[in-house]
Amino acid sequence: MYVAVKGGERAIGNAHAFLAEERRGDPGVAELSVAQIREQLRLAVNRVMAEGSLYDPDLAALAIKQARGDLIEAVFLIRAYRTTLPRFGGSVPVETGQMAVVRRVSATFKDLPGGQVLGPTFDYTHRLLDFKLAAEGEVPVAPMALASGGPVPHVMAMLDRDGLIEQEPQGAAVPPDLTREPLEMPAGRPLRLQALARGDEGFVLSMAYSTQRGYGRTHAFVGELRIGAVAVEMEIPELGFAVEIGEIELTECETVNQFKGSKTEPAQFTRGYGLVLGQSERKAIAMSLVDRALRWEELGEDFTGAPAQDAEFVLYHCDNIQATGFLEHIKLPHYVDFQAELELVRRLRAEALGQAEAAE
Repeated sequence: MYVAVKGGERAIGNAHAFLAEERRGDPGVAELSVAQIREQLRLAVNRVMAEGSLYDPDLAALAIKQARGDLIEAVFLIRAYRTTLPRFGGSVPVETGQMAVVRRVSATFKDLPGGQVLGPTFDYTHRLLDFKLAAEGEVPVAPMALASGGPVPHVMAMLDRDGLIEQEPQGAAVPPDLTREPLEMPAGRPLRLQALARGDEGFVLSMAYSTQRGYGRTHAFVGELRIGAVAVEMEIPELGFAVEIGEIELTECETVNQFKGSKTEPAQFTRGYGLVLGQSERKAIAMSLVDRALRWEELGEDFTGAPAQDAEFVLYHCDNIQATGFLEHIKLPHYVDFQAELELVRRLRAEALGQAEAAE
């Protein structure tokens, strides 16, 4: 229960003005533009788009600026804005096999059709501060084009040809839409993947790390990690076929996991899958590890009690917006509630003291 505070509206208005002043910073320093954020803080923009469930680099950059760099607050802004947008329909599933890749690596096969494409990555950089960046004004030029010459096949197809990896079900029903329907348990794999795709990167990373340390018995290899642009198509009823309406950047990760078989499945490799908006390979890899850990029941494995195997624990706690709302609401006025508890503690202490005196 909250109570009114005299002058509260004026105080809130002043707080908003103070926030705007803090957001701007020193007026003597050039203002950071949305275009600069979009182009130079692209990984932050990608994270906000992924966890906000909306692919729009300009809006994500604007949200980051408005949130003063607080990415969870920026995600909140994007999700709130998303609810105001009209829905014209659904696109057809994207063909990641037709992706124009800028990065594509595999930890399972050295020689791949289409080759390994390192692309823009921190993997081989020295973790040392580059003070040349502080000088500003430099325009680095890549020595050669980073994108592949065309679509490249999935690595998993090499294992699939030999029947060494589980078969993906075909003709599955249309999955529920987590952005329009609340999460319910038990959740099937399509719904779990949606929740993980827009889950907090830090939480999903922590869960994935736990599986690697033995909490979930998931020993995985990155079968393939690819980043690039894919076409988005939408079926137009009046035309009778799908037309391309744009393209988006995606990060896709498929992991290969050891599987000795169970009562219901033969010995084979199994899959973990991650697909994230933008370039976000850490999130995609982590997502694929957690996806595999959550599949223990459908593969006939034993539940070991690992947190990453508990779908209810993972899915209900990976959403940073829900977590933030529940956590931060405790800083709002709870004067009446606290006074009630304060009186209770005082009464209990008084009763305890009275009993002690009576015993003497």
